[in-house]
Amino acid sequence: MQFIDLKVQQAAIKPDLDRRIAAVLAHGQYIMGPEVAELEAALAAYVGARHCVTVASGTEALLIALMALGVGPGDEIITTPFTFVATVEVIALLGATPVFVDIEPATTNIDPALIEARITPRTKAIIPVSLYGQVADIEAINAVAARHGNIPVIEDGAQSFGATADGRQSCGLSTFGCTSFFPSKPLGCYGDGGALFTNDDDLARACREIRVHGQSKRYVHTRIGVGGRMDTLQCAIVLAKLTRFPWEATQRSAIGGRYTTLIHERVPGAKPVETRDVGQPLSGVRTLILRPERTSVYAQYTVLVPQRENVQAKLQAAGIPTAVHYPVPLNQQPAYKDLAPGDATPISAWAAEHVMSLPMGPDLSESDQDRVVAALATAVA
Repeated sequence: MQFIDLKVQQAAIKPDLDRRIAAVLAHGQYIMGPEVAELEAALAAYVGARHCVTVASGTEALLIALMALGVGPGDEIITTPFTFVATVEVIALLGATPVFVDIEPATTNIDPALIEARITPRTKAIIPVSLYGQVADIEAINAVAARHGNIPVIEDGAQSFGATADGRQSCGLSTFGCTSFFPSKPLGCYGDGGALFTNDDDLARACREIRVHGQSKRYVHTRIGVGGRMDTLQCAIVLAKLTRFPWEATQRSAIGGRYTTLIHERVPGAKPVETRDVGQPLSGVRTLILRPERTSVYAQYTVLVPQRENVQAKLQAAGIPTAVHYPVPLNQQPAYKDLAPGDATPISAWAAEHVMSLPMGPDLSESDQDRVVAALATAVA
């Protein structure tokens, strides 16, 4: 069994994939070819955003969004420590300071109730992360931002493209939405790629210029930029995948829901992320009930388990691969712990010791899923 199986997906789209790649090889416009604009239009329509700007990676999407907002030294960016390093890496690269806010134990997403107390006159943006494929509580975060002078909100949707909140798509819910097309993401290419989304015409123009070294036109550099383009071949691959993607997003949601049901029924010692049993809160933590109109694309299916290393070892012996996203909060990482030494995030520290991700994907069979849950039940017991 594989942790993520991309071969089945590739076989399903191979004719269109081959056609798309052959078209790029035939016209030879490997940088900023016609597939780039085609993909941007298709993605913008899917998300419901006015603008989509494809870029070289999800990291580049976050960096360019911050650059478009003019973030620099002396600015503060509120975010979560429980995420992949790229979320905070881009803040540090621009000389700004990350301000870490703890997470909700049920969802492992940033806790909106804790954000307001961390806002200062230096707060330049808020970056919630839609972790594991579930959209963070963007509505609540947008409301906090609006009360404080419409602070820009940048959704890090690297893992949540295709998920919804209140019937709206991830990446189309705030000032900016950023996503990644890394191969293991819900919508992935066969290399690196990413995109950012916005409804603001001026910000979109800035992002388009920044991704081509700050050019407004050839050899006219109106701002500092980067080499941040997504190449044409990768855009063609995402276009081939996009036709199947709505089905995949639905499948991911259904498979994740089935995992949750099975684990609740058969593995009382493991607790799925995203659900919170009313009446069993962690000490001192408010109970959270998820709204049913939200959907997750389960970029990872993650559970909280005791004695994780022992559980992982038993699953490995049973032929079940697992992963940990993420074992060390960023405010405890050597490169970042001195940037915000006063930011206490005990829930993030607790989650980092207990999270474990199981095999997941739109083509995961029920029999394989049953096998995973049975092995998990034995390992936890």
